Amino acid sequence: MLEIIINNEQKIPVTINPLSPSGKPAKLDGAPTWTVQSGESTINVVSGGLSAELVSSDNPGDTMILVSADADLGAGVVEISDVIKLSVQGVLAANLGLIAGPPVPK
Repeated sequence: MLEIIINNEQKIPVTINPLSPSGKPAKLDGAPTWTVQSGESTINVVSGGLSAELVSSDNPGDTMILVSADADLGAGVVEISDVIKLSVQGVLAANLGLIAGPPVPK
C-alpha cells in the first residue's frame, strides 16, 4: 500500500511503474483502472492509465484508491492490484480575514 498525506488545497501525481518479480520493467495488457473505494477525494487519470492526479477533497479525511491491471499479455487475465491511502489534512487558517462594512448613522 502507498500512503500519501496532502492538505485540502493540494493534488499529487502518482505513476505506475510495473516490475517483474526480479525487479525488471514489465508490461501490462491494456490500461490500468483507478477506482475510489471510499472517501471524498477524486482521481484524474492521464491518457493510457499509467499515471493519475489524486485531487484532495475539501474535507479532511482518508480516501482509499484501488489501482488494478491485467498482467497477462495473452488472451487470459491475471489481475494485479495495489491500494493507495490518500490522507487529506485541513489547512489551518492563516489570518482572521477582518472585513469592515460601510459606515452607518448613529
